[in-house]
Amino acid sequence: MARSQVSRLPAVALPVLDAVEQRLLGSLLEKQKTVPASYPLSLNALRLACNQSSNRDPVMELSERELQDAARELKDRGLLRLVWAGAGSRVVKYHQRLDEALESPEDERALLTMLLLRGAQTAGELKTRTERLHPFADKAEVEACLARMASAAEPLVRQLQLQRGRDVRWVHLLGPVELAEAAVPTPGAGLEDVLADGAAARDAKVVAAYDAAASAYSEAVLDELVDKPFDIWLLERVAASAGGPIMDLGCGPGQIAAFLADTGAEVHGLDASAAMVEQARDNFADLDFGVGRFHQLLRPRDAAAWGAIVAWYAFVHLAPSELAPTLRTVGATLRPGGTLALAVHVGGRIVHTDDLFGVGVDLDVVHHDRDQVLAAVAASGLEVAEWYVRSPVPAEAQTERLYVLARRP
Repeated sequence: MARSQVSRLPAVALPVLDAVEQRLLGSLLEKQKTVPASYPLSLNALRLACNQSSNRDPVMELSERELQDAARELKDRGLLRLVWAGAGSRVVKYHQRLDEALESPEDERALLTMLLLRGAQTAGELKTRTERLHPFADKAEVEACLARMASAAEPLVRQLQLQRGRDVRWVHLLGPVELAEAAVPTPGAGLEDVLADGAAARDAKVVAAYDAAASAYSEAVLDELVDKPFDIWLLERVAASAGGPIMDLGCGPGQIAAFLADTGAEVHGLDASAAMVEQARDNFADLDFGVGRFHQLLRPRDAAAWGAIVAWYAFVHLAPSELAPTLRTVGATLRPGGTLALAVHVGGRIVHTDDLFGVGVDLDVVHHDRDQVLAAVAASGLEVAEWYVRSPVPAEAQTERLYVLARRP
């Protein structure tokens, strides 16, 4: 059997990459194939490759500092290696390891490279643009390869809904694709508007809002569970069955972590807002809290995997298209049989707020569609064990809440 006919072997969950990481790894994959004599790339060569005005969409102007920060994160996740130019050399060069993680044959690697570099594309566009990476015989061969990638146990690509007047386009599944490239009229598509300016811009707004409101937020929610008996019942069950350390993802000022710790569980917390983490450390100095994003979640230092992950309203700023890849990455750090417990607002709309506990912010909250959340959990490789839709708390809030318990097979 020819190498191009071999299906990818999905040993681990797919990585979730932000826009900078996608551009960085896509550029390294391309240059490794097209200019092998100068590969691995120096930092300056990498910057030039990422910021090319040709064969890139969108065109970026990434700084060396942005690339160094992204490279550091990718190295920590095993997706990039730093090498030196020669014995005794102090010149650092960059080598991608994404192909090692995915075990993709050459034809799949070529298509993935171009999807990382140029976003949503048709099979015909991919046939033309991958000429230097892999010699596809015709458009039909490209379509066959895309279909193979989409039907794998861990799909690498998906087909966008057909739009009138144009061919079917494809996108990769290694992270959010800019809405300008991937906008399609699907149910709940309005919820994708949180990505109108890109995932990086959305993330920056969310972190800025919570950094600004951290103190007021902490004061307002520390005792919130007193009035939420259902939450207490569910969290106690999660703690009792964890069978290992628990991660409070999107921990905020630490109130959920503290409740879980009071049940006798070993609990750690992670939040993207440094100011929120500072509040959590001040509130509960005996617990472990760190700053990080969802895709930076690692396994615990002193255990093989998390016994449970609690994500209480941690995903309320994500677009529907981001749920499955995020849950896939997070779920990969659970032990077999481990539980992911999540809570989100539901209602199928985006709610904008410019006031968070008396602090001026610019923040969009996604009230997800129930069925889309359950489908995303299933698509991530987790098994939905239980789910509940509860009435608003307080009642005048007019916001129903969805709770899901999912387990890693």
